[in-house]
Order: sequence, then C-alpha cells, then structure tokens
Amino acid sequence: MILTVTLNAAIDKRYRVKELRLGEVNRVWECQCSAGGKGLNVARVAAIAGEPVTAFGFAGGHTGKLLEELAGRDGIRTEFVQTRGESRACLNILDEASGLQTELLEGGMEISGEEIQEMECRYRKLLNEAKVVVLSGSLPRGAGADLYVRMIQEAKRAAIPVLVDTSGPALRECAKAAPGMIKPNQDEFRQLTGKEEMSEEELFQTAERLGKNGISYVVISLGKAGAVLAASSGLYRAAVPEIETVNTVGCGDAMMAGFAIGIKNHWKDAEILRYANALAAANARQERTGYFVKEDLEELYGKILVEKL
Repeated sequence: MILTVTLNAAIDKRYRVKELRLGEVNRVWECQCSAGGKGLNVARVAAIAGEPVTAFGFAGGHTGKLLEELAGRDGIRTEFVQTRGESRACLNILDEASGLQTELLEGGMEISGEEIQEMECRYRKLLNEAKVVVLSGSLPRGAGADLYVRMIQEAKRAAIPVLVDTSGPALRECAKAAPGMIKPNQDEFRQLTGKEEMSEEELFQTAERLGKNGISYVVISLGKAGAVLAASSGLYRAAVPEIETVNTVGCGDAMMAGFAIGIKNHWKDAEILRYANALAAANARQERTGYFVKEDLEELYGKILVEKL
C-alpha cells in the first residue's frame, strides 16, 4: 500500500460567493468540505486511481473525528494518532465575479513530545505494510525539521522509497537526508539551492546534480507548463496541453500521487512523469481539491508530451 503522512492535517472548506466584499457580510451559496492537508489530497487521488492507501498523521478533537470520517468516505484507510489539541480548518474562497481564489490557512495545533513519540512508534509499524511513503506538507507546531529527517531515515532503513513534498527549512533538511524524491516548484527550488536567479539550463543542471547526490527523483514543478524530472535514466521534461482550469489547488498533490503510484508499480521514468502530469491536469479540471475523474485522466494522458533532454 501507499502510506501518506500528513502531520498538519485539516478540514478543507471551499466557499463559493457571488462577489467577495471586504468589510461586509458575504453570503456563501455553496460549501464543500473534505479531509485536507497535502498528504490527504495525495491519498484521495491514489484511492480514486484504485491503489490501496493509508493516511497517517495527527488528528484531534471534533475536527479530527470529522477529518477521519470524510477520509473514510473517500475510500482512505486512516491510522491517525489522536492528540489533545483540535485539528485545524482551512478555507478556500472562490469569488465568482473575479474568478480569484483566496485562502485562509490556520496554523494548526501544537504537538507534544509524547504525541510525537507515539506517532514515530506507530509509523515504524506501518512501514511493515508500506511499499511507498509520501511525506507531505508543513510540520505542526512543536515539531522540528529533524522529524521529517528521522522519518526519511526510518523508511530508508526499511528499504522503502520515501517521497517528500515540503518547503523552506524542512525541505533543506530533507534534501540532505537524500529521500527517494523531492518535488519543489521553481521558487522552492531556488530557495533550496540559495540562488535567486537561475536560467533554465542551470535549473536542469542543478536538478541532475542533486540526483547524483543520492535523490533518485528530483522533480521541479513548472505549474501549467508541466514539470522536469531528473532521474538515473536521464533528464526529462513534460509539457501539458492548455486546458480549461477550474481549480489549481491540489494539482501538486495529484502529481505526487502519480509519482507514488508509478514508483510503487516500477514503471519507466518517462511513463511515471506522463502519468503524474496527467493526474495534475485532471485535478485542475475539477472544483474539488485533490480529485479527478478517470475520463479526464484518460484523455489528458495521451496529450502529455514527454521529452528526454
């Protein structure tokens, strides 16, 4: 199974308003709720694709119970560590008049040292069932960047590929631990390397260099332009066709699910890259975050162009 880790999970609420007016009362005419946090988005996409998946992390209070219930409705097995604090909620407000989306993200509860110890113990047990591990998103308050590093090291000791999608100091520390994959966007990649300005050629060369330092898959997300993959078999670029975009939130998580599925099933690198980008594009066609329909995936898969550079 695919094991996704979301240490700062949330209830995601998507509000639709006719026109967002600051400082005034706004009526929400539609609200969608889902189990959120990057790892849960990955889990939902993988479950829709037919993969057995387990979502793991922290959940607390009434919000945490709702989070697990919503995940279960999506066919996701949950193994969350219960906390004394309350899980967070995050809002995405779609202003139909302008087409703009505004996000309000709670920071999340603080995790105690005892809760972290319990999580790490349960994580080691779940590794016995996992074929691939995905660590996604921000760390909760009370946890340092070294927590992800320890989880990477545990997975590597168990000979399980571990894929990481985070940012900032956590990404820097994770990259030093040489996980199986990292997936920064261009801005995150520049922060990781310490270079504010990089040409496309420098971007590619640096990705290849990181790969030679022990990271099997270095993926640079290029947004609607696709992605670049540096792997042992070479450097690849995926180009995505122009599509009508409904909601871009969760596209990176859908891409992450594609890589987890491809790596778990031992696909060729070019095929993994094409599939992951097709999932990301299919997600962009849906209002719901971390979601796709198979008809979109099948249509878009054949339109993704993968070039070996």
